[in-house]
Amino acid sequence: MENVRDIIKRPVITEHSADLMADKKYTFEVDPRAKKPEIKTAVETAFDVKVKSVNTMNLKGKFKRMGQYGGYRSDRKKAIVQLTEDSKDLDFFEG
Repeated sequence: MENVRDIIKRPVITEHSADLMADKKYTFEVDPRAKKPEIKTAVETAFDVKVKSVNTMNLKGKFKRMGQYGGYRSDRKKAIVQLTEDSKDLDFFEG
């Protein structure tokens, strides 16, 4: 992966991910081919923080129908990144 924007696609903002922010854990949708060390360096570079750990999960696309036609949503990968205690909080998740 060449660029930070190629690895981190977008933040995932849900009730559960908002609860995890109190523990300095932030959730991102990442490129499905990205590995944990690549995700760690991308977050450290993009937000100028120190990452403690990275947990990833692969999510399979759901089957959706539109009338008589059906298809699958795209598969995606989600990463939960925990920052160290001395790292600053990420601002774009706040209000």
